[in-house]
Amino acid sequence: MSDPDSGKAPQADGASVAERRKGKSSRRAKRKRGGHGRPNAYSAEASQAGKSGPAATRPADDEAGFPAKKRKRRRRSRNGAADGVQQGSPPQQPQAAAPNQRAGGDHAHPSSSKSGKNRRKHRNKRGLQGRPLVHEKTAQIVAPAAVNAAPDRAPPRRDHHPATPRRDGPAPHSAEADSRPMDLYAALDLGTNNCRLLIAQPTRPGQFRVVDAFSRIVRLGEGLGASGRLSGDAMDRAVEALRICAAKLKTREIRRMRLIATEACRAAENGESFLSRVTEETGLRLEIIDRETEARLAVSGCSSLVGPEARSVVLFDIGGGSSEIAVIRIGENRSSRLANHITHWTSLPVGVVTLSERHGGRDVTPELFETMVCEVAGMLERFDCPPVQRAARDSGDFHLIGTSGTVTTLAGVHLDLPRYDRRRVDGVWLSDDEVSAMQAKLLSWDFAGRAANPCIGPDRADLVLAGCAILEAIRRRWPSPRMRVADRGLREGLLTDMMADDGVWRRGRSRRGHRPKDMKGTQA
Repeated sequence: MSDPDSGKAPQADGASVAERRKGKSSRRAKRKRGGHGRPNAYSAEASQAGKSGPAATRPADDEAGFPAKKRKRRRRSRNGAADGVQQGSPPQQPQAAAPNQRAGGDHAHPSSSKSGKNRRKHRNKRGLQGRPLVHEKTAQIVAPAAVNAAPDRAPPRRDHHPATPRRDGPAPHSAEADSRPMDLYAALDLGTNNCRLLIAQPTRPGQFRVVDAFSRIVRLGEGLGASGRLSGDAMDRAVEALRICAAKLKTREIRRMRLIATEACRAAENGESFLSRVTEETGLRLEIIDRETEARLAVSGCSSLVGPEARSVVLFDIGGGSSEIAVIRIGENRSSRLANHITHWTSLPVGVVTLSERHGGRDVTPELFETMVCEVAGMLERFDCPPVQRAARDSGDFHLIGTSGTVTTLAGVHLDLPRYDRRRVDGVWLSDDEVSAMQAKLLSWDFAGRAANPCIGPDRADLVLAGCAILEAIRRRWPSPRMRVADRGLREGLLTDMMADDGVWRRGRSRRGHRPKDMKGTQA
């Protein structure tokens, strides 16, 4: 009888070489299904081959359920290591593989069998030397995203604050960096209109990453101009917002913090008693800063927006109860702190809340708007400051920087944003004609139209035109072909000063005094 594959007679054990190969593939499939212990019938091909003659009859199974031929092959693969295995007992694992044993053999050691499977699995991915052609990327541990609960008007980005070039998310870093404690700084600004908190961690020199932020319109100065006192409802709104700030500060280990109150608490008769109530109910101790400090902090917060080409800048912060203006002149030796270059400053006792309450902010006609502009211009006339040279304005060495809700609103309307986006507004340039066009557009809208704009909203609809009147008076006093918008302010200035005082960005430099001797200030 000839073998159908090789043409030779079958071997004495009743199975040809081809049949043994088929049996080997069936054993591989059997190992994937569950191991060696399950009895398996001969393959159909072997059975068909055995029908042609009596020599190909199926051998009898042993008591353990294994075919006799498989048991013989198993003994040969062990190289005689377990010849004395009795029938009915499970086969023993070989103690040492033979030197000439194949790595992918039928009954090799489990580790060698596993390596054989891996070689077969990755055969198509390996080059001539057995190395992978495509290397898999190792996973990186990324820190949790920075928490920015209740941002100013839109969810800010998480990596760096606007004080940085900024910010598409926190940079990946190692687990070792996560285990180190963070140096966190906190700044709180309780103004006439807003309560704002910022928690940040210093990063590169002059920059920091925001960890948490909070902002809420509380209108603490509501009715202050008429009564001279903080109303009960206004104080309740402010205390409620400060409770949220206190809860955020308690959950973090803050290295240093500074909590300030500005014009509303400065001007109110009951400002000190209100802050005592804040301490009793929230545990926060706020300090009332003077107008000079407020002007300096506004400059510190916007220092990164003054380019190296600027030689003269007028920076203004239109607040709820006061407006701070600083004249900055930069010489050849520029200090790391922009506030060192303030030559003149003033603080006007008028803001968007006080001016709108005095003249009305809901229905503003062009005549009423001009009346508000003239009132602010009269205050600026008492500001003793030399005018900016025309040559500086024409050469581009001079420009305005505005940091307030008024200028950011104008920028958002100019950009026609469907929703206020701090990332697009902060740092944008507006020409003199564009500012005039935006003011005229807002003046043409009624109260409902302003409230419907997504960059204004109902909370600011009665305040924005009063802010535009203050802006117009500043533009008439210091004409400039362009103005830069800053969505930042006192909080950023507080953080920058605290980090600089602690030397977190310094590399072996000695601390220097930061108050210029030639700074002159007036309070209108």
